[in-house]
Amino acid sequence: MDSKTNLRRGWVHRLALSITAFALAPVSLALETYDADAHGRTTSTAKRVTFKTHYGIDIAGNEYHPPGFDRNNKYAATIHVSPASGTKEQTAGLYAQKHAEEGFGESGGEPRFQENSIARVEDIRGAVDYLVSLPYVDETRIGVLGICAGGGYAASVAMTERRISAVGLVVPVNGGRENRAGGREAKISSLESIAQLRSAEARGGEPTIMEWMPDSYRNSTDIDQREAYDYYRTPRASHPNWQNKVRFSTMDAVMAFDAFYLADMLLTQPLQIVVGSVQGSFGSNRDGHHIFEVAASKNKDIMVVEGASHFDMYDQPGYVGRAVAKMSAFFKANLR
Repeated sequence: MDSKTNLRRGWVHRLALSITAFALAPVSLALETYDADAHGRTTSTAKRVTFKTHYGIDIAGNEYHPPGFDRNNKYAATIHVSPASGTKEQTAGLYAQKHAEEGFGESGGEPRFQENSIARVEDIRGAVDYLVSLPYVDETRIGVLGICAGGGYAASVAMTERRISAVGLVVPVNGGRENRAGGREAKISSLESIAQLRSAEARGGEPTIMEWMPDSYRNSTDIDQREAYDYYRTPRASHPNWQNKVRFSTMDAVMAFDAFYLADMLLTQPLQIVVGSVQGSFGSNRDGHHIFEVAASKNKDIMVVEGASHFDMYDQPGYVGRAVAKMSAFFKANLR
């Protein structure tokens, strides 16, 4: 296995977050129709929004509103953070819409296809900045829900972003932990390759672009790899905004990132975690239990969905329904 393959899928998180302003109402009311998404919804509607981070990057999102929305009222809000490489039209958008029903882009920046863990955390802060600027959002009632690597970033940002009042994590993955697996020599080899590529690019060379989901995943014996291929590279969740690319020279940052660092000291907000019982190489079951154990939160809970794999929790109705019900009850209780 060469150093590029060994670094694996690199946790690309082109922040694809969905923003959901919600009230205690049964169904969502869309402000603006958008095209059918990766789950085949053609009647779903949302308001497309953009906002800037402190880095000056434009972030795209979808803002969902409850029925009877009145901008003269004050609403609680949740920020939905997508998995690694995901877009706002995929699973994060599904959870956001479902939460709106329960009563609750195209982003910029160069170079493209990069991974920068610190910037991903800042993207979520930018979403909070955006929400507090809205006259109809109660800034004391903002929550965050992250899925997969988005769960890792959601946990990380909540430790120091005290405007976030409640944290939900669905099949959370600590991307740094996952990418450090495999031993020191292999990781050092990957980092040395990245160093060489960065030097070549600094001298004007073309960037090295890798596949995010390689063909080898299709018939992998590992359930997470096999289902990742099925989710992203088949009509199940394909979308024009998703590209199977990662710029390898930007993958050094994730190696030293630890999404759960200082959780035992700083992650104090109410915390709800949902994981599947079926374990694979991405490690969300393991990471979910780990963050549950170490988080300083006094109000915390973990639900294990029996029979569900990591990717079942992305879009399979029975499993997603259980997660949505749990998270909706959690946010309603803690963002009152």
